[in-house]
Amino acid sequence: MSETADPAPENLRYRIRRDAGGALAWIGTAWRERKWLRRLAIAGGVLLAALIVFWIVLTRNLPSADKLLDYQPPLPTMVRGIDGEIVYSYARERRVQLRYVDFPTPLVNAFLSAEDKTFWTHGGVDYTGLLGAVFDYAAKLGSGERAKGGSTITQQVAKNILIGDEYSVTRKLKEMVLARRIEGVLSKQQILELYLNEIPLGRQSFGVQAAARAYFGKDVGDLKLNEAAFLAILPKAPERYGRKKYEGMAIARRNYVLDQMVDNGWATRAEADEAKAQPLGLIPRQGQNYDPATGYFVEEVRRRLIDRYGETAEDGPLSVYAGGLWVRTSLDMEMQKAVQDALRAGLLRFHAGRGWTGPIAHIDDLDNWQSQLVVSNKTINYENWRVGVILDAANGSGRIGFADGATAQLGNVPDKAKAGDVIVAAPVGTNSYAVRTIPEVSGGMVIEQPASGRILALQGGFDAGLGSFNRATQAMRQPGSTIKPFVYATGLDAGMTPATHVLDGTFCVYQGGRLGQKCFRNFGGGGGSGNHTMRWGLEQSRNLMTVRIANDAGMNRVIRTFKNVGIGEYKPYLSFALGAGETSVSRMVNAYSALANNGVQYPASVIDYVQDRNGKVIWRGDDRRCIGCNMAEWDGKPMPRIDRRGKQVMDPDTAFQVVHMLTGVIIRGTAVVLRDLDMPLFGKTGTTSGPTDVWFVGGSQDYVAGVYLGYDTPRSLGGYAQGGRVAAPIFKQVVLNTKERWGHQPFIAPAGVRMVRIDRVSGKQVMGVEPGNDPKAGVIWEAFKPDTEPRQYTPEDEFAKKRDALIAQLRAVQRQRSDVQRQAAPSEAKNFAEEQGGVY
Repeated sequence: MSETADPAPENLRYRIRRDAGGALAWIGTAWRERKWLRRLAIAGGVLLAALIVFWIVLTRNLPSADKLLDYQPPLPTMVRGIDGEIVYSYARERRVQLRYVDFPTPLVNAFLSAEDKTFWTHGGVDYTGLLGAVFDYAAKLGSGERAKGGSTITQQVAKNILIGDEYSVTRKLKEMVLARRIEGVLSKQQILELYLNEIPLGRQSFGVQAAARAYFGKDVGDLKLNEAAFLAILPKAPERYGRKKYEGMAIARRNYVLDQMVDNGWATRAEADEAKAQPLGLIPRQGQNYDPATGYFVEEVRRRLIDRYGETAEDGPLSVYAGGLWVRTSLDMEMQKAVQDALRAGLLRFHAGRGWTGPIAHIDDLDNWQSQLVVSNKTINYENWRVGVILDAANGSGRIGFADGATAQLGNVPDKAKAGDVIVAAPVGTNSYAVRTIPEVSGGMVIEQPASGRILALQGGFDAGLGSFNRATQAMRQPGSTIKPFVYATGLDAGMTPATHVLDGTFCVYQGGRLGQKCFRNFGGGGGSGNHTMRWGLEQSRNLMTVRIANDAGMNRVIRTFKNVGIGEYKPYLSFALGAGETSVSRMVNAYSALANNGVQYPASVIDYVQDRNGKVIWRGDDRRCIGCNMAEWDGKPMPRIDRRGKQVMDPDTAFQVVHMLTGVIIRGTAVVLRDLDMPLFGKTGTTSGPTDVWFVGGSQDYVAGVYLGYDTPRSLGGYAQGGRVAAPIFKQVVLNTKERWGHQPFIAPAGVRMVRIDRVSGKQVMGVEPGNDPKAGVIWEAFKPDTEPRQYTPEDEFAKKRDALIAQLRAVQRQRSDVQRQAAPSEAKNFAEEQGGVY
């Protein structure tokens, strides 16, 4: 070993220290002697600090890419009918969510060719494309033109979902940062799934499935190559390429995408050429294809959902227009169409011969009549009628314009019609229309299942497209005589029976020195006809008997009955026993459902249950629990029982007695127009003072329906109008159109009720004679509670019957003389029923 071998490491360390010291010395000397070096270093430091600050500011409030792992896009609420079929959707945008595996490969490749051909290889940012975008931005700076994006699909996901579409350099930088982060959180397939479901593609559609339906009326799996390529061009200009005037531009851009697919190896030249030869094939813009007959029903469902969950995403994650709810309703389309058709026919029948009632709206700005007509949102779905605006009119003719921009000749123009009136018209020839009239009278109708409370059908006017006000649930009207069964029910609870005799005679009450004596009258001003059974009084709808029963039973008890069945809360005035209070059709139908169900009442409902977007049930109309029903094995204990959901609001025997009497209204009473239906039905007509409203409520043990007609601003319908003439035939048409649904099941009596043969006139029990089928048979079956049956009919009863008839004749003569005297002195007795809002 040489003499210098040992100190080598020491010399090396020495040299390192010496060299380092020399470098530092040189830097120190340069820093002192060279100003440019100091300035360069300071500038570099400032730039570095600025970059750090800029980065902090840029990324400080960026959303986390992890949010995309559980991202839930806004989705419409879907409504199903009673059979599970989709009947409507609450949507302001078209959105349908698919999984990645549901997207056809040609469609995916078309979008990649149009938007991001290096998608599978880049890490979120395509720097080559970005460089081109930078040059394009610089070239267009100050021109007002928007530079090409240069964004990858990942960047577009960041823009569409996380940060928005602001046009700025900082947004682009944020987009790039988020794109890199997204690539570290999601797989390429997950990113494409988000993109293809969320990309806005025009015609209010978001995502390729919604766009496929909007532009071609197809699902994505049914698209041809040319159609897939067309959808792929839409992200560049979604509101342009779908319009007829830009068809040439759209075809050129589509063909470019097809060529790119060939270059990328995702389509053959032959396939691309065949696709290029095809026209665009776009279908006209159209709304969701749902049956308009559901209009009033689904609007009622929407109101209830908004009350529970809110309307928009700002109201919560389960909102109606963003929460993606699935709603199962009780809507029965067969019943709904029958109710719609019957109510319309009844309204038109009543209006016949009354002439044109005026426009349904008016437009002042005829220079923009089309947009104004669209904004008015007036539509109609009746036969071939259309809503339009009168553009000009003179001497019975003119021109009409429609929401699609089309115009036509218009005939049969009323003298009162003028330009700007929004009307309905029907075609009568080639490009020629005639004015049609929407009935001014309106009304509402409901059908309910008594055994569950589910509303199967609901119609709130002539057409929901003309206005959303729902007269079946929102209109408060006087029910007239349809309230009388609940007065009679109170009388039965107070100890009366269907055979109890009640005087059909003048009934007056003294109401103090200021009001004096007030007297009630029967329909038509009649003063009464003597003693009759309660059954006869209800069948013939006698006001005087009803008021007397209410007075004897006590009005406090009567209004308690009204409250118990949900009709309404009223003060204890006798006029309310004749229907002077206000209520709705839906309330009356629900109250009659309690009668049909032996006094058990279920809440009226239109929604069975609600599921969230993942299928979890979040609300049920029937919220009862069955403890132990899902046990794996029987534990030897008694079978689990579910509590009864309904509420007993009336004595079951009383309810059946009232229903049994109301069958007589159909057989020989005020609703005899329904007798030829030849099925077990019960019901009651109603006609309010004026008459301003006409009613019928009734049905079977399976279905109960109610209907009223009247002007929205109450006024007289005319002397002809009565519930049996106008309202009952509407119910009859519904039954005829759905007759196989109603069946012939007789009403089932509770266990304690006794059916007894009685003389229909006297109410006495009859032995040895069977009731006949003649509607006016002398002997009938009557329902009695235990130990309330009347005694047998005897010869003394026949004598008393003749005596009472003679006395009734003498009283009639006396009443006629009293009427003459009252007419001579009209201030002595006034019509209390009319003064108090009474009805007949």
